[in-house]
Amino acid sequence: MSFWSVGILVLAVMVVNGWTDAPNAIATVVSTGALPFRRAVLLAAVCDFAGAVVMCLICPTVAETVFSLADFGEDPAVALTALRAVLLSIVLWSVLAWRFGIPTSESHALIAGLTGASAALHGGLQGVNAAAWGKVLSGLVLSTLFGALLGRWCQRRLERVWLAPKLVRRGQLAGAAATAFLHGAQDGQKFIALFLLCGALSRGESGRVFSVSLPVCALCALCMAAGTAVGGRRIIDTVTRDLTGLTPKAGLAADLGSALCLLAASVFGLPVSTTHTKISAIWGAGTAAGRPASLGGMGEIALTWAATFPACFALAWGLARLMM
Repeated sequence: MSFWSVGILVLAVMVVNGWTDAPNAIATVVSTGALPFRRAVLLAAVCDFAGAVVMCLICPTVAETVFSLADFGEDPAVALTALRAVLLSIVLWSVLAWRFGIPTSESHALIAGLTGASAALHGGLQGVNAAAWGKVLSGLVLSTLFGALLGRWCQRRLERVWLAPKLVRRGQLAGAAATAFLHGAQDGQKFIALFLLCGALSRGESGRVFSVSLPVCALCALCMAAGTAVGGRRIIDTVTRDLTGLTPKAGLAADLGSALCLLAASVFGLPVSTTHTKISAIWGAGTAAGRPASLGGMGEIALTWAATFPACFALAWGLARLMM
């Protein structure tokens, strides 16, 4: 199996990621009416592209973590077959979640898929990098707990000051742009790492050396931006209307809280879910503003989160075993 047969599939998955995951970045700015849906999607696409390219070139710590997450052996054909199973599991899970309008995390689907495919190759978890997985678990705590706390904290601070509606709207635009930029910085890095991993495995490199280049970053970022441009209205409706109603100030607080959390995670190389971070920040800001989250909406989202790791692990493991 050639590198490009899998590499093209990686790029396709990046399009799916931009389509299903990036809408979370603009959910608040659309729901509060600060920006029309189409213009918000265009803003997210541009910032997604910039975030993926800039952060991967100046601070590729997240990409390095994903690149070293699991071992796939030294046989190029077998390794690329396993990676194809990973990608197919992500596509299946993401499209299923999108069909029902449920925001899921391609980041966690990727991590679970890489782990499952590696386990299928080795007959166990001995090929999994425990240190990299430690960063994943740390990021999981950061994205949910600190996302909610920062969203709540920002809302409390904004409540104490009077801000003109025009200023709040401008703040929301800046917050949405920052969140979309950091979505590219996080998810863009993860899939750029996967693209580079495909290249290393296709050459049969056992001691793989992580190295990024501008053309690779630009190609992957362009695919993610193209997916974002498609939009994701169903997911935005679930994240905002079905979860909690947001005032403009609460929307700004959610954007600020999620952006701060994503920035910290990107700097320290923690692969976190932008979906988890943004929804947690929305929940925190909404409850602080006296608009508690819908229990039904939160339960549906939490169930999807809990199912992502075992479902994608099992999908990738089963597909890898089947294809090999």
